[in-house]
Amino acid sequence: QVQLVESGGRLVQAGASLRLSCAPSGGTFGTYTMGWFRQAPGKEREFVAAITWSGDRTRYTDSVKGRFTISRDNAKKTMYLQMNSLKPEDTAVYYCAADTSGYGLGDRIGDFDYWGQGTQVTVSS
Repeated sequence: QVQLVESGGRLVQAGASLRLSCAPSGGTFGTYTMGWFRQAPGKEREFVAAITWSGDRTRYTDSVKGRFTISRDNAKKTMYLQMNSLKPEDTAVYYCAADTSGYGLGDRIGDFDYWGQGTQVTVSS
C-alpha cells in the first residue's frame, strides 16, 4: 500500500513562486513514475506534469511549460513541483500521483494507481 502526502500549497499573489512536495509512505518510491494533477472548482482533474522513476524524462501540460518544473529526489523519497510565475488560473487543488508499474510517462488519470489527498494552491490577482 502506498500513501502519498502533498504539502506546500498556500495563498500567493500572481507572479509568485511556490514549491509543492510529495512524500510517499510504503512502497518503493524509486521505481515509480510520479505525476502531478490539479483540479479547479467546477472543473475536471487535469494533468500537470510527470517524471520517470529515474528522473531522466519529464512531460508537462502546455499551459505550465516554461513555468513549472517537476523533479524528484529518490534518496529523500520526495517529489517536487516548482511553480514560478503563478497565474490566477493555476488556482486548484494539486494532487500527487504514483504509477507503480514504473513504465512510461503517462498523462492520464488512469495511468496512475495511487493518489494523495491534495494541497490547495490559490493565486490571487
